Amino acid sequence: MATAETALAPMQTDELNRTENPQAKRELKVEDLIVLFEDAFLASENTRLVAGGGDPEYLPASKNTPYHQVIFAHGFYASALHEISHWCIAGVERRLLPDYGYWYEPDGRSAERQREFEQVEVKPQAIEWILSEACGRRFYISTDNLDGDPVEVEAGRRQFTAAVVVQANKYIESGLPKRAEILKQALLDYYQRHLEFGTHLFVPENI
Repeated sequence: MATAETALAPMQTDELNRTENPQAKRELKVEDLIVLFEDAFLASENTRLVAGGGDPEYLPASKNTPYHQVIFAHGFYASALHEISHWCIAGVERRLLPDYGYWYEPDGRSAERQREFEQVEVKPQAIEWILSEACGRRFYISTDNLDGDPVEVEAGRRQFTAAVVVQANKYIESGLPKRAEILKQALLDYYQRHLEFGTHLFVPENI
């Protein structure tokens, strides 16, 4: 299998400069993320990251598609990181089910349902934040309830933000789930972010 470096476009002068200058920044291209993910997980997990044209979803392998698919929305880098983060914490049995066997409740949830939604989202969004920092992308919290009561939405957002900050720091101190750690290291290597990455990034002001 081709590595991320060999599968991407041939190196031009600016690419050579990036290699020689550890402070130079790679442009965030979702095509690169797809290759990095495949290098890390196709052989070991039979899973590919796929750019979809509609809503994100997870599809297990089938007769027509002999590999699992983490499908993200409309080619968006942020969507790819978010869907990867859910995949990173899904157990073996969950990964044999479409969308991990979960049912998504759309925008406009009640306050009680929104709290349940946020509890489920704390760990994947903490992982998404860590992966975002590993590649140098700004992370934004998403409570995904724009049509809810504005007062409830804002109160919930503050609580959710605090919970994600706590969880991200737990992961930094105690370690990420195995697949998230593998991808974090691949992103740090590819985007040359080892010097910038650290616990100082995971504070409320950065989300």
